[in-house]
Amino acid sequence: MSTAAIHAGWVAAADGHRALTPPIHTASAFAQTSHASLKALFQRRGDGFAYSRSGNPTTAVLEQRITALEQGIGAIAVASGQAATTIALYALAAPGGHIVASSRLYGGTTELLDDTLADAGVSCTVADPWDLEAWEAAFTEDTRAAIVESIANPGAQLVDLPALCAIAHARDVPVVVDSTLASPALYRPGEHGADVVVHSATKYLCGHGTTIAGLIVDTGRFDPRRCPRRWPQLTERNRRFGVTFAEEYARGGSGLLGYARAKYVTDFGATLPAASAQQILVGIETLGLRMGKVSTDAATLAARLHGLPGVARVEHPTIPGRPDAALADRDFPRGTSGVFSMELTGGEAAAAAFCDALALWTIAVNIGDARSLVCHPGTTTHSHLTGAQREACGVREGTVRLSVGLEDLEDLWADLAQALSAAHAVGEELSTAA
Repeated sequence: MSTAAIHAGWVAAADGHRALTPPIHTASAFAQTSHASLKALFQRRGDGFAYSRSGNPTTAVLEQRITALEQGIGAIAVASGQAATTIALYALAAPGGHIVASSRLYGGTTELLDDTLADAGVSCTVADPWDLEAWEAAFTEDTRAAIVESIANPGAQLVDLPALCAIAHARDVPVVVDSTLASPALYRPGEHGADVVVHSATKYLCGHGTTIAGLIVDTGRFDPRRCPRRWPQLTERNRRFGVTFAEEYARGGSGLLGYARAKYVTDFGATLPAASAQQILVGIETLGLRMGKVSTDAATLAARLHGLPGVARVEHPTIPGRPDAALADRDFPRGTSGVFSMELTGGEAAAAAFCDALALWTIAVNIGDARSLVCHPGTTTHSHLTGAQREACGVREGTVRLSVGLEDLEDLWADLAQALSAAHAVGEELSTAA
């Protein structure tokens, strides 16, 4: 993995100046050798770049690199992780399809399913991925996609992906996995049955909180020709583009990605700037080293927090009693990332006191930064969800999400310990008042 993280998609000999890192191609458009060559690009009969809204040499290197890391057949780089999830689900399920969704999803994904995709006539059934009977019952004849997170945000719950995929694949339904928290350094969803992988590259792939980006990867497992009536947008000749996108699978390409890029990336204008692609490429080079440290430190901090006064619960796969502990041993031998949550007694008041007392940890809604970050999901990332939706994904009034960075472990612990004292004092005051 670490070799591909540095070398995949680029060799110095490919550049006239033999640059060790890919150049940033800031051009909005690219000169063509002839009228015929430009025409061929628009007819999808030629390779190359015409206009950076739909493709750019720098972003192409990023796409090749994440394809290698996820061992897929192709990828698209887009403007954000939210754009990646939106485009993947639109390409599979819009208009009028049905999606089965995990009850443990990032708040923005739940809002996308409840609101924007619903506006496009896409319906959704939510199921607990730890309940295989409920997961199976959620599928209908109109289901065109299922979506889960490999490591859930913010409670770090793991899923039995092979079991979930077996249920979906028995109905010819592709499974989309948001693997933002795991990254390919810890887990490759395609190896466990996933058809499509999406990333908010803003997080661990970037690693330094500098750049917004998203990625969509086709693992090569999905072929709409197995159930052509379900995906006519891929299996029938497209009126607008004059091609049948599913035919790209016969040539080793991805018809899903071809369709998503031609229609949604272009129409939505969800373009990733070349400079942003270069920042993600730089971040990926140290991915393996960073993920090892944050995974180890997060597990250590979670163990120290477990059972402390004022801490009602800690959500991390290594905590005794977690139902997914066996999955961590089986599928995540390199760790379960640096994000986890804890619930403080005293509710939001205790959580606010805790956050405000921190000196080294930073209050921010990002994760996967080199800096350690903390936020209160109930009033931020999951604030627009219903109470039932928040409860289903383990977000309560006292829940605090922690994203462990690269600072010294003991410095991080000392800051948490003193902030917990402040939170515990608030909790005691509330308990006395009650």
